[in-house]
Amino acid sequence: MELEDIEKLKESIQPKNWSETISYDTWEIFKVISEMVEGFEKLSRIGPCVSIFGSARIKESNQYYKLTEEIAYLMTKAGFGIITGGGPGIMEAANKGAHFAGGKSVGLNINLPFEQNPNPFIDRNKLLNFNFFYVRKTMFMRYSMGFVALPGGFGTLDELTEAITLIQTHKLVRFPIVLVGREYWHGLIEWIKTTVLHDKNISAEDLEIFKVVDTAEETVSCITDFYKTYALKPNF
Repeated sequence: MELEDIEKLKESIQPKNWSETISYDTWEIFKVISEMVEGFEKLSRIGPCVSIFGSARIKESNQYYKLTEEIAYLMTKAGFGIITGGGPGIMEAANKGAHFAGGKSVGLNINLPFEQNPNPFIDRNKLLNFNFFYVRKTMFMRYSMGFVALPGGFGTLDELTEAITLIQTHKLVRFPIVLVGREYWHGLIEWIKTTVLHDKNISAEDLEIFKVVDTAEETVSCITDFYKTYALKPNF
């Protein structure tokens, strides 16, 4: 592409009126504040919760769907509420497990162009819809006492690595992070150890921020054992 063509392309994608762009951004702040306030008000009343992440594409017949149900069921029986992204797949399995355990179940749904409908196992009065990913992630970080990551794609990796980064940089109070499925996470963990750690882009102690397990019982133990130190007794 010639330099002249590049300049024309830049002109075609730039805002026609910069002041209009600034004005739009300013008013958008109020939309963000509105979502923040609603999220803070609702989630602050839920009590101790654990967030469960994973792919929206996983079907009910998948082993990880069934494992997620079991994790959420046991976590609920241990006294925790369950927070998910509110959609299908792993999120649905987590809300379903909490539902059948008789516990509290929250869905932080995101409005997307291809329409992510909330799954049927969320308490209707505990469903929150977000337009902004960063507001939604703030709610996950602020109100979760533990993260459980099951197999997923870019969205799961985004939420997982943000939580790890915030703990690593002491911007977030440390809480347990559990990756479920050694076979699934093996390649990522090996790359982190042999490349990222080897090149000194992280410290060895950063690997202690998270644990990798295979079973529902191990998952629940990672979180309940962590909070025994603080004598936590979840009470809804």
